[in-house]
Amino acid sequence: MASETHMPGPVCLIGNTNGKLVVNPEALKTLSAITQPLVVVAIVGLYRTGKSYLMNKLAGKSKGFSLGSTVQSHTKGIWMWCVPHPEKADHTLVLLDTEGLGDVEKGDNQNDSWIFALAVLLSSTFVYNSMGTMNQLAMDQLHYVTELTERIRAKSSPGYGEAEDSADFVSFFPAFVWTLRDFSLNLEANGKPITPDEYLELSLKLKKGDNKKTKSFNEPRLCIRKFFPKKKCFIFDRPAQRKYLVHLEELQEEDLNPEFREQVAEFCFYIFKYSEAKTLSGGIIVTGPRLENLVLTYVNAISSGDLPCMENAVLALAEIENSAAVKKAIAHYDQQMAQKVQLPTETLQELLDLHRASEKEAIEVFMKNSFKDVDQKFQKELAECLVAKRDDFCKQNVKASSECCMALLQDIFSPLDKDVKEGTFSKPGGYHLFVQKQQELKNKYYEVPRKGIEAEETLRKYLESTETVADAILQTDQSLTEKEREIEVERIKAESAEAAQNKLEEMQKKTQQMLEEKEKSYQEHLKQLTDKMDKERAQLMAEHEKALNLKLQENERLLKEGFQEESRKLQKEIRDMQRRFAEDFSLCNIL
Repeated sequence: MASETHMPGPVCLIGNTNGKLVVNPEALKTLSAITQPLVVVAIVGLYRTGKSYLMNKLAGKSKGFSLGSTVQSHTKGIWMWCVPHPEKADHTLVLLDTEGLGDVEKGDNQNDSWIFALAVLLSSTFVYNSMGTMNQLAMDQLHYVTELTERIRAKSSPGYGEAEDSADFVSFFPAFVWTLRDFSLNLEANGKPITPDEYLELSLKLKKGDNKKTKSFNEPRLCIRKFFPKKKCFIFDRPAQRKYLVHLEELQEEDLNPEFREQVAEFCFYIFKYSEAKTLSGGIIVTGPRLENLVLTYVNAISSGDLPCMENAVLALAEIENSAAVKKAIAHYDQQMAQKVQLPTETLQELLDLHRASEKEAIEVFMKNSFKDVDQKFQKELAECLVAKRDDFCKQNVKASSECCMALLQDIFSPLDKDVKEGTFSKPGGYHLFVQKQQELKNKYYEVPRKGIEAEETLRKYLESTETVADAILQTDQSLTEKEREIEVERIKAESAEAAQNKLEEMQKKTQQMLEEKEKSYQEHLKQLTDKMDKERAQLMAEHEKALNLKLQENERLLKEGFQEESRKLQKEIRDMQRRFAEDFSLCNIL
């Protein structure tokens, strides 16, 4: 796995040329090879605020993402660096460094808004990097967060009016980390020392009032409080004297401010320990190929003038992965059957038992690799394919048995055929000698194992083909009386009738076995689907509880701060959210 994530340095993931966002195929190729869960950390902020330095430290390097040393923004678009996760051996750490916001050379902030939105959509931890304190200027620079609901859709059809509430976004928004650079104030409130997290909470407090200025003050704070499920703050002293900052990546550790080094170490420790794998709604863990598809889906939507929609992206991803899951399940079935089945099988039931065992594993493979299979479209496709595979094996089994038995009969009965041609039985008493010889050879045929399900039918057809020879010997045997001949003819007819009856019973038995197999197959599909839906319902319940708890906590905080009107709005959101969940949950139960 480690080799999959070996990147000597960052590459451009999404280029930004003349205001147009373009995905880099080479970066996607790198992602497509990473099968591990991804912890995706994206950083945004004004240009020339030291974002790239922090990302290089997370990568465990002093160089990598371009730091730059002038007032111009160095990073364009979004750059990616995939490295082995230092704390989680089975995860890959994906670092996304974005171009600086507010670059005057760009002329407008349309691109900034899209870069900001993409960083939110793609990351599991979103780092906002700014200089100095959390004053109103810093909050004003975070106006991009207030535009997220205009840039991103959670659902393709909200269903309850045009606006989506914060619960739709909380389910997939990343954890929020605010990093304050060159922070020079004492962390105190009311004469008492406070933590950076408490400083963040104080900075997110709302002001009372209905005027435009107050609304502008409250809006970004409300968005951060509502949208981001987890919030964290880090402060950093100036890393070194100003004259050395232009050569920051060349400086040795001992040349840096000791407090700054310690603060960077705390930041990295937190990211490594507490940043979770990127997860989509329904508990779907994002791997390299999944992130690859999300990048393409979002950028294509933006390029075509649409809003990136989380639900559509997940459904598009599901189409791709569910189709691949069907192929993977069929490949597993083929592999298992190739290992287990040796045609011809002794009985039909033996083959059906092997099929059912392989089918069960194939369904498990599909369930493991599929998600959001709407109306069980892909599971039905798998079921149809497995039925066709089973029927083909049954046909192959019949053919293999027939060919095996025919070759065996020709080998065993060849001496009898030779004797007939040489006239061995063309004498008085020859018929009884022929019947005796024929019975000996039949017994010899019965003794051979693994002839398969066509053993009796192939023998019947073979003996039927020799009836004219037997009849000729019977009619020319002068030692037999007319009465003996009639008795023998009746015996042959009785054997033929018995064989026909056996054939009919065998066909009825086969039909019954196939009906039972169909029912067992249906029950296996149903059982595994039910188990998966139970797990998905539990996941849905957990996500709902998480979003609900966050809303309730925010409502409690609003009431405590005295914002009755905001609390009433939030309580309505909570009621709508609970109603929607009840309907979704009922639908899940019906399905």
